[in-house]
Amino acid sequence: MSIDHYPALTEVNLKGVAVYAQPPHRASQNVTLTSHALEVMTDFHYHPAVTIQSDIPIDDANAKMIAFGVRSLLVTNNKQQIIGIITSTDILGEKPMKVLQERGGRHADICVFDVMTCSDKLFFVHFDDLKNAKVGHLLQTLKQSGRQHTLVLEEDSEGNEIIRGIVSAAQIARQLGIAHHAEVARTFMEVEKALR
Repeated sequence: MSIDHYPALTEVNLKGVAVYAQPPHRASQNVTLTSHALEVMTDFHYHPAVTIQSDIPIDDANAKMIAFGVRSLLVTNNKQQIIGIITSTDILGEKPMKVLQERGGRHADICVFDVMTCSDKLFFVHFDDLKNAKVGHLLQTLKQSGRQHTLVLEEDSEGNEIIRGIVSAAQIARQLGIAHHAEVARTFMEVEKALR
């Protein structure tokens, strides 16, 4: 069958000035503790996850975080399965120094795998629980766990676990209108202080 079988579509001119479609961007929305928790989740259905493979040097991982404006990357294997997460704290904190003390070498030799948190050590919240939760519930969850991020998990129609999104203390602080601090405890103290 040739393309002559298909009629051409009708082309049109603009009626004026046009804008282009963009996915919904909730990051600038202001929230309160009673706002719906989904308002502070980065939903991978709308914002693709930023990933990296475990054998990449941490300096490249840090550059990727900066380029994409994120503070964490999902770590994947060659089958695109999630095997962990790496955060800016993992890269810029104590972990690289510990790796060098334990095995020697150069900073440039440290790979994502050396400092990431493996998936068996990660904690998740279920998307179904998040649907009925408030921002305050998420803050309390992060505070109790001492973590800056939590991943959001859901199951597809076949029962496969899918990482649906991520929630970060930094994002919540921004949307609450509070300056972000690198330390979780400090972030939560600022949040609690600002809300009093």
